[in-house]
Amino acid sequence: MTEHFWLGMAIILFGGVLNGSFPLPMKYARWRWENTWAAFTVVGLILIPWALALGFVPHLGVVYDEVSLRALLFPIIFGFLWGIAQTTFGIGLKALGMALAFSVVAGIGSLVGSFLPLIILNPSDLFKPRGLLLMASLPILILGLFIYAKAGRRRDAEKPSTVRAGDVGKMSFAAGLAICIFTGIVGPSWNLGFALSGDLLHKGAELGATQVTAGYAVWPLLLGAGAIPNLIYCFYLLSRNRGWGLFFTKGWGRELLIGSAMAVLWLSGVVIYGYGASLVGKYGTSVGFALFVPAQILASNTLGLLSGEWTGTAPMTRRLLYAGVGVIVLAVLVLSLGGLFEG
Repeated sequence: MTEHFWLGMAIILFGGVLNGSFPLPMKYARWRWENTWAAFTVVGLILIPWALALGFVPHLGVVYDEVSLRALLFPIIFGFLWGIAQTTFGIGLKALGMALAFSVVAGIGSLVGSFLPLIILNPSDLFKPRGLLLMASLPILILGLFIYAKAGRRRDAEKPSTVRAGDVGKMSFAAGLAICIFTGIVGPSWNLGFALSGDLLHKGAELGATQVTAGYAVWPLLLGAGAIPNLIYCFYLLSRNRGWGLFFTKGWGRELLIGSAMAVLWLSGVVIYGYGASLVGKYGTSVGFALFVPAQILASNTLGLLSGEWTGTAPMTRRLLYAGVGVIVLAVLVLSLGGLFEG
């Protein structure tokens, strides 16, 4: 076990909580979804990552110049794929509704995002204690997500007013499910892009960046590429719905702050995850990611309870919610046992 394994896992847990909290400001937005999402994308995926990289990575241009083209392409390619997944997730939400779509995406995303870095970077460790506990925790996690999906669907049936018009589109269930499966497979691309950015991290540290700030060289490439599909979709909706004028109406500053707050929460969680993963060591992007996703789910569910999303639901619905959360916590505990073993 690395010296900072448990500290890294604690930091990843905190990052997941922040990341899972980022949609909360959107509850108070008056802009259309596409206006707020565009503001979030520009601030969170473009402006802040570049500001962090330019401000905290010495000789950033030299870092990019001296690493191989392959080292630059990995975060760009996987970041772009992640950006596509963000767009298809929105389509899946309209087709299946939030509860089922999120459960499918998160369950498959946890599986793919945890296993791929381990298989690609440390395949021989898959059948060692940490790898076995990782495999044991994932079915438990998926069971918890399934139970939560049942609770979410019951809530939507009991509180139809919480589902906004247009949330469920005309797409068939099979097509919506296929899109969510695609999103779950492709969505963890950002984690794989970070896992394969070791050359950038090493070069940044070699030129004066710290263990914390070396990762900032990765985010402008990875998140900037991910911003492209998001903005294309937002611009399409803005044109179709004639929403460009909202950017210039009264109260635009308040709405921009809401999008910026979402960006700060989301990116803080991602950056903190990256730092925690580096402390965990070679298992950071496998075991660490399997903790990051449940932390997001627990945070979003807690905020949903506190903001009244489950008020007025039947006792059985709330028991299913608590059971789902409990199973997710169990998955986290099984996963964390891996830290007791040497790699």
